Amino acid sequence: MSPAHTVLQDVFGYEAFRGPQQAIIEHVAAGGDALVLMPTGGGKSLCYQIPAIVRQHQGYGVTIVVSPLIALMHDQVGALHEAGVKAAFLNSSLGWEDAQDVEWQMQSGQLTLLYVAPERLVTPRFLGLLDDLHANGQLSLFAIDEAHCVSQWGHDFRPEYHALSVLHERYVGVPRIALTATADSLTRADIVERLHLEQAEQFISSFDRPNIRYTIVEKKDVTNQLLRFIKHEHEGDAGVVYCLSRRRVEELAKTLQDNGIHALPYHAGLPSDVRQLHQNRFLREEGVVMVATIAFGMGIDKPDVRFVAHVDMPRNIEGYYQETGRAGRDGLPAHAWMAYGISDVVNQRRMIDEGNADEQFKAVLRGKLDALLTLAEATDCRRVRLLQYFGEHSEPCGNCDNCLHPPAIWDGTDAARKLLSTIYRVHEMSQLTFGAGHIMDVMRGKVTDKVTQYLHDKVSTFGIGKDYSEQQLRAVMRQLLATGALGLHKVTSENSGHVFDTLTLTPQSRAVLRGDVQVLLRESAAASRTRSAKRSTPTSAAAIHLEPDAQARFINLKAWRAEVAKAHDLPAYVIFNDATLVGIAERNPQTLADLQGISGIGAKKLEAYGEEVLRVVRLSA
Repeated sequence: MSPAHTVLQDVFGYEAFRGPQQAIIEHVAAGGDALVLMPTGGGKSLCYQIPAIVRQHQGYGVTIVVSPLIALMHDQVGALHEAGVKAAFLNSSLGWEDAQDVEWQMQSGQLTLLYVAPERLVTPRFLGLLDDLHANGQLSLFAIDEAHCVSQWGHDFRPEYHALSVLHERYVGVPRIALTATADSLTRADIVERLHLEQAEQFISSFDRPNIRYTIVEKKDVTNQLLRFIKHEHEGDAGVVYCLSRRRVEELAKTLQDNGIHALPYHAGLPSDVRQLHQNRFLREEGVVMVATIAFGMGIDKPDVRFVAHVDMPRNIEGYYQETGRAGRDGLPAHAWMAYGISDVVNQRRMIDEGNADEQFKAVLRGKLDALLTLAEATDCRRVRLLQYFGEHSEPCGNCDNCLHPPAIWDGTDAARKLLSTIYRVHEMSQLTFGAGHIMDVMRGKVTDKVTQYLHDKVSTFGIGKDYSEQQLRAVMRQLLATGALGLHKVTSENSGHVFDTLTLTPQSRAVLRGDVQVLLRESAAASRTRSAKRSTPTSAAAIHLEPDAQARFINLKAWRAEVAKAHDLPAYVIFNDATLVGIAERNPQTLADLQGISGIGAKKLEAYGEEVLRVVRLSA
């Protein structure tokens, strides 16, 4: 057995590596550089934690882990302590004396891993400490977590990550591993260039998360759609609901609370102590639903999040994938649910257009938004489309809304041609562009003050779309926007000074107008489907299939775990995750030897908790 495999079993309690873990770990432990793309829940942390332990045993010293989030550092260090690994963190939550103590532990060789924020790492003081370690051969490895933050094309760009190029320049011979869960080819190339990883081995895992079910619905009374989704399919489950604005976060959290759902708000405008309190409650309490902006989530290790919902469309597929990937990290069934509408597209495009970036950068952002809209409008397998974006081929999954309930399709080519013709005629008459609502009024022959003001009831296409509902026409608009056959143009009102988006033709419009392109659309299905059977037990998705006696053991083990976690000030899953508790409940161990080999029980945890676990199991008999 290799040293890495021994550490996997003895320290972390796992029998076998998953996917490419072994190849990555052995490459890095041997001193090689690596760029690792692995989906959330795929076991990225072990890809640097095990090499850190192996290399320290070989005399190489401490591993420095660059991490952007205080909460993530705290929980990962806590989990390492539980496994018997010497680790610490340096961040702004520590006072001066505590920080000095951690620095002394690092310099004196007492630490295996030290987690540090990028801002702290590049300070002259910290670089000086690293210089001393390097000179003495006691700098083992650099692990750069959330490496997509270094790229301007990444969905969570952080300028302070740029300074990490110093690691390559200053510490020659010290291996580096950069890890991320989400990066398309453009972002990967940027990571390689900015971190000087041209000679690094690249390990790209499958982006597939087969345990996640993807559901995307047309937005119509989205609050009630979300309530139905949670009540019918995930009542009592931990989940995350993403909103675009802070105001919407607070309103929606209050609505969920009023409907008996244990919900908390989270956004950057809340006081830091409130954000910390809510995050801690989400991590440590059962069944909390966090309603949040994208300020919440990166680095959250909670494995039993059963759903992630979007009530507003994210900016791009990378963001969508990263955020939905926070569900089901334990590998058990989870759900990614999103509601979207044309207003989402308009709002996201407005934010791009009004940004300070140059036009080339904005063009890339628009392309990424269009790719997400295309995913939302798709009538075939969601997973195939999603993985295709990351350059991965797959077959229909049988576990997304389109596979489970194939949508009815209607031919929207006629409606699309009429819509584009109306936009052309209206613009031709007035030499102005107009928004979606006005164009639909003209198409459907609706006489409004604005229609008569501009004499648009006189255009040849007035009433040409009266046989189509507003919902159908909005679907046509979304599809044309997704394919580039319809564009958005920013206009400033002379009266109010407000900026709004109007519809314009594009070069791709011509093929649709000529009838060369068929526009196929899904039948409207605005209401969230609730055909999935609700779980009969509130205990855990992990324990659904346990026999009654094992269920009782599982429930008692969870109660015991909660007490231990509270005493240690750690999330419960850091003690044992649900899958480990299920393994114990199924085996019904009577001796310490019976506990050996259960996934997640390493030597330190067996020593620390073995007798207590046996006591709880016996009391459940």
